[in-house]
Amino acid sequence: MAATRETRDFLGIGWKFPLQVTPAGRIAQARYEQRIEESIYLILSTSKGERVMLPEFGCGIHDLVFEPNNPATTSATAQAVRAALTRFEPRIDVLDLQVEPQEENLLLIRISYRIRANNAIGNLVYPFYITEAA
Repeated sequence: MAATRETRDFLGIGWKFPLQVTPAGRIAQARYEQRIEESIYLILSTSKGERVMLPEFGCGIHDLVFEPNNPATTSATAQAVRAALTRFEPRIDVLDLQVEPQEENLLLIRISYRIRANNAIGNLVYPFYITEAA
């Protein structure tokens, strides 16, 4: 067990996102692959300029809110997501990225990635609402 933990320590341990408290009153932690997945969600959920001390941190998809749901917006979304993950999550390689329009106001961002240090494959779907529901 200790050998497995030592080989995965590089993946990181940190606070869960969103912030949670355990029944014992401690701050809940995310470990290993879960930490990377939560990091991706955090990057995509943060708009540039939102963090005062790190104004460049985040993803440019928030600049696309209220844009029409068309191929140009889909392409700009994919480009912004790839740029943000490449810059702010150095532990992964983005293998595939698809932005699929669902409804008039919803884009599903499907990300497939490989963790560089151990070649583990992960994927997630991030819902991005470009306009409010009708």
